Amino acid sequence: MANQDEIDDDSPYRVRSRREIISLLTSMMEKNQLLSLMIKGGSESVITSILEVDADEDAITLDAAPSAMLNESIVSSKQIDFEAIYNSIRITFAVEGARQIEYQGRPALQVDIPESLVRLQRREFFRIPTPIAKPLRCTFRITQSDGSFVTVVTMLNNISAGGVGITDEKKLLSTTPGVIYEDCQLELGDNTLVSVKLQVRDCKEFKMTNGKIVNRFGCQFIDIPRTVLAAIQRFITKLEREQNAKASGMM
Repeated sequence: MANQDEIDDDSPYRVRSRREIISLLTSMMEKNQLLSLMIKGGSESVITSILEVDADEDAITLDAAPSAMLNESIVSSKQIDFEAIYNSIRITFAVEGARQIEYQGRPALQVDIPESLVRLQRREFFRIPTPIAKPLRCTFRITQSDGSFVTVVTMLNNISAGGVGITDEKKLLSTTPGVIYEDCQLELGDNTLVSVKLQVRDCKEFKMTNGKIVNRFGCQFIDIPRTVLAAIQRFITKLEREQNAKASGMM
């Protein structure tokens, strides 16, 4: 049996300790912490709370959605995502499927205790805007069905240790939440390039000052290596210093 206190090397924020996960979920339950329950890649969501954490049954019992139709959609979903801000920490996890049950005489939902969850300090997922005077790019190398490659160059709007905001002026990228791009090159200034894997979290149309309509994406880093994350954190620190210096009149 694997050591349950180990944290997966490919994500410094991913918790795999069953004891720690149960303790955290129980604490959230005791403090009536609200969670966002999301299905269909986040296109449908509901606010819920934890009613019971049963380690013996490997189950979490949750408040049901307010409508029967939404409960049916949740139960029929193959993946359910959860997100909460608890004690200034962002908690996210996913489970496969849910069951409708009755708990203390009222409708409820039940899911398995997740095998892992991600825990991010606010500092770690706060996004800082990138310089307008010296625009940076995020380049996507996309494999086509025939094996050929297409390169899509986007502008980097902001960055955090958790992901990036980008602008796709030519509207070439898929806007579907959950789509993963395996081969992306991220500019970090000073001729520094890092390779990252990005997942689309959301997309909104945006009208620029010249009247052009573009797509703006929020993307999350997936399976980011520690060395790349360290480079991104150094870059964020550098940006903060530069912006603080400008604000104080030192630059």
